[in-house]
Amino acid sequence: MLTRHLKCHSLVKRHPCRYCGKGFNDTFDLKRHMRTHTGIRPYKCELCEKAFTQRCSLESHMRKIHGVHQQYAYRQRRSKIFVCEDCGYTSSRPDEYFLHVRQCHPGSPALRRYYRRQAQDNSSFNPAERKINPYLLYSNPYYM
Repeated sequence: MLTRHLKCHSLVKRHPCRYCGKGFNDTFDLKRHMRTHTGIRPYKCELCEKAFTQRCSLESHMRKIHGVHQQYAYRQRRSKIFVCEDCGYTSSRPDEYFLHVRQCHPGSPALRRYYRRQAQDNSSFNPAERKINPYLLYSNPYYM
């Protein structure tokens, strides 16, 4: 985490925002920033329907506004959601998410990355044994 944090202080920014030009060294940070432009708010409060761009903002809202304190064990992972950065569609199931992107956004960069990664991963296997892995769409462990 320290190495990841130190990248944000680097003068070279490898991932620019296509809306405002602000640069990021981590694709996760760029995706989070892009939501400020697109208006996509995938984290919705079940008690008042307010929506947020980040999970931590929802958790803070739940604690401060509704008094709900969420307890997570050390290193316990919260349930992952897959977010379509084109339209805001969310799913907890990667296969549903993949089908959505393939059907509704066939030109999506996420889909192109997925096919590229799958081709790399399957290049040494028998073509008959190839299986679709929806997790490859967003394999960054820091995404969500």
